Amino acid sequence: MTFHRLRVFSGNAHPVLAQAITEAMGLELGEAAVGRFPDGEIDVKVLCDVRGADCFVVQPTCPPVNENLMELLIMIDCLRRASADRITAVLPYFGYARKDRKDEGRVPITAKLAANLITEAGADRVLTVDLHAAQIQGFFDIPVDHLYARPAFLPPLKDVLGDNLVVVSPDVGGVKLVRAYSKALGASLAIIDKRRVSGSETHVENLVGEVEGKNALVVDDMVSTGGSITDAARIVKAHGAKSVFLAATHGVLCGPAVERLDNAPVDGIFFSDSIPIPGDRSPKKLKSVSLAPMLAKAIESIHKSESVSRLFDSLG
Repeated sequence: MTFHRLRVFSGNAHPVLAQAITEAMGLELGEAAVGRFPDGEIDVKVLCDVRGADCFVVQPTCPPVNENLMELLIMIDCLRRASADRITAVLPYFGYARKDRKDEGRVPITAKLAANLITEAGADRVLTVDLHAAQIQGFFDIPVDHLYARPAFLPPLKDVLGDNLVVVSPDVGGVKLVRAYSKALGASLAIIDKRRVSGSETHVENLVGEVEGKNALVVDDMVSTGGSITDAARIVKAHGAKSVFLAATHGVLCGPAVERLDNAPVDGIFFSDSIPIPGDRSPKKLKSVSLAPMLAKAIESIHKSESVSRLFDSLG
């Protein structure tokens, strides 16, 4: 079925991306006031009619994660109580995704908890990009459209990478993602074998594959403290790579990340705009890749009850 009216709203997490999405669709951003009471509690009011409407809330749950997640939940609840016909949570970045299983005793599975909260708040669907672990789709008891950022990255990457290319995974867990990039770019593949010492520290052991004399692209789904991807860049350069570029969907950039990226032996850095990166937290060699056109197409397809995967299968 199709819905009569389409409304796109934004929380405070990333209004610039939400505005770019609506501009790509030829729409006005839905009017809503998202503020704070004097004690810090979140206050939301939708300022336009949404009765019977198909509503999309653009709100990456990026740092500050707790604030942005709670904003999302309250906006969903607000739209539900305003009689919206359907509500889709648009999460360019899904926070709390690291804990997707019990990897030791007496720990939570926060990815499942966050999924439960979004569902219970009243979301009917979720639209997200490059989940940290693909199986998180199954944590939601509602439909999930999981997009890959790769189609948005390929044009700008092809402009700078040149020939004789190798795509490098900074760890064994990222091989599937890197294989997809290497296939799309017609490149060879290499893997950094690392051991995680703690949540913020890793130790590089070996390089599997040939990088000497090649243009290297190190790909990851997210960059948090920047340790893994900058370590990978150094070891690739030490093994004779001609040039080194970094690409990641989500630039979380916590703690020393910017300093590490600025000091890394790289020729260029590509992050998507799934997470806003303030100017004073932007690495010197960063080029932003916009997800707005892709998300706009996906929203339009969901609204019209058309296939979303059909739009991206040929590219992704």
